[in-house]
Amino acid sequence: MHFKELNLDEKILRAIEQLGYTEPTEVQQKVVPVVLGKQDVLVKSKTGSGKTASFAIPLCELVDWEENKPQALVLTPTRELAVQVQEDITNIGRYKRIKGLALYGKSPFAKQKFALKQKTHIVVGTPGRVLDHIEKATLDVSKVEYLVIDEADEMLNMGFLKQVESIIKLLPNERTTMLFSATLSDRIKKLSSKYMKDAISIEIDAAEENAPDIEHLKYVVKDDQKLAFLEKLTIEENPDSCIIFCRTKERVDELVDALDKKGYTADKIHGGMMQEDRFEVMDDFRKGDFRYLIATDVAARGIDIEDITHVVHYDVPLERESYVHRTGRTGRAGRSGKSIMLVTPHEDKFVNAIETFIGFEITTGPELSSTAVSKNRAEFDLKMQEHPEAKKSKGDQLNANITKLYFNGGKKKKIRAVDFVGTIAKIEGVSADDIGIITIQDNVSYVEILNGKGSLVLKTMRNTTIKGKLLKVHIAIK
Repeated sequence: MHFKELNLDEKILRAIEQLGYTEPTEVQQKVVPVVLGKQDVLVKSKTGSGKTASFAIPLCELVDWEENKPQALVLTPTRELAVQVQEDITNIGRYKRIKGLALYGKSPFAKQKFALKQKTHIVVGTPGRVLDHIEKATLDVSKVEYLVIDEADEMLNMGFLKQVESIIKLLPNERTTMLFSATLSDRIKKLSSKYMKDAISIEIDAAEENAPDIEHLKYVVKDDQKLAFLEKLTIEENPDSCIIFCRTKERVDELVDALDKKGYTADKIHGGMMQEDRFEVMDDFRKGDFRYLIATDVAARGIDIEDITHVVHYDVPLERESYVHRTGRTGRAGRSGKSIMLVTPHEDKFVNAIETFIGFEITTGPELSSTAVSKNRAEFDLKMQEHPEAKKSKGDQLNANITKLYFNGGKKKKIRAVDFVGTIAKIEGVSADDIGIITIQDNVSYVEILNGKGSLVLKTMRNTTIKGKLLKVHIAIK
């Protein structure tokens, strides 16, 4: 099957192609037509299966560009995931000029309030901050026709049920609701039956999602021997890129310090850090500044990087669902990966629960031989000194030909989006299709120029008036 068979707008098909999507995954084939038909849908699908695009593609297709108020709301359990989903929506809707906005806590409310005054088609956010904006009347949900509850199982595990229900009650009754979850517990089924109408249930079989591409291993290790064992394991495996999960932020702090002392290129991410710092670490990891990311479960969401070769469970997750979400960080997009769990002698019941949940027994890993470790040591040390290859971001190719221009005029000079489109589209060699998202503030405006036409537009607009006004223009500072 090809995306062209889904009757999508040419502009969306062009963006999808540049994002490297070749053909729809199982979840996309089944979900996209249902959402385009505006039917409620309940989807069980593990992370890394192309789930985000399965709702982002039809949302970008369905929203009306002319409408200024948000028409779709996506709720996610973590801030990282909110930003990731918003980026995916912006990339997929790039040529249709779809504007997505992420709302999350530990980020200035006033800045988000200001952003919400702009034309916004799709809002993605964490329940607490979204509810805060609705209650303070800074987020108008009167035009919301589509609601997506993403990672519903994690949303409930993190105690967001009340907030999610409060948000749902404030939305228009006439809407299309989509609920996505890696697991379908009784609580999730209850939530769906309460707020969804004749929902179509779609369950994607794990075997159809390249599950065999992830090798699962476990080792029994005493807690006080874990660090030494981890060192042996990583020398023998010598991963290009690895996430190591711990149960608590204290454990993360201790482990990253210990690995630093041993010469590992490592950094950390957990809920106790400032949001900007978390984003910065993730950006550095994506750029390949270090090979080992030490994280708590909160970080398992929103890490959508395709080239992570290994996941190590330094601590066994107490929640069986967490194992699925952690493991879903590797083996993405059909690539192979390894999930290795370090089990202390008294954690059998947690491991048994995980194995029952995933439907197979995790293999005990082969013994780590001292000879192999010694032999691999030089190669490991060499890799630690090399700069890792930057991880691929889906939007790299798409965004390579985009230039964001700054103009020193906005609403106070009575300038509107149509004024920019009308003026820029008259430049020889430029059409309206070369103009991306336009953001107009009180005194400044930002216009994205697509298809590599940025320098031509910049040069021309330095001597061209908009509504009779000659504005200063330069490339926007990122």
